[in-house]
Amino acid sequence: QVKLVESGGGLVQPGGSLRLSCAASGFTLDYYTIGWFRQAPGKEREGVSCISRSRISTRYLDSVKGRFTISRDNAKNMVYLQMTDLKPEDTAVYYCAADRGSSSAFCALASGRYEYWGQGTQVTVSS
Repeated sequence: QVKLVESGGGLVQPGGSLRLSCAASGFTLDYYTIGWFRQAPGKEREGVSCISRSRISTRYLDSVKGRFTISRDNAKNMVYLQMTDLKPEDTAVYYCAADRGSSSAFCALASGRYEYWGQGTQVTVSS
């Protein structure tokens, strides 16, 4: 059974940090581009970051550039999103997703490209 499970969310004060993890089971992440998305209450889901299979390409939402870092450990079948200098506007449910169709050196923040999704983890940034 193909499954993605996010963890690492929580409540953090503005300026704080969190590391989100995405664990894959039932398939090998080596063959998939991975993306992180988020959805805040009353807002559309947006792409936050993605990383290509080869790790050559990464992309970030403009508002998180310089604060968030995506990485992957294919040997552990894990993907991570390190988030620093968190702001209240980063509050959302964060999802990881897997895309089989993209080339090894490409990733995109278009949610329609991703076939598999996790259930999400809540990140709340508040004082």
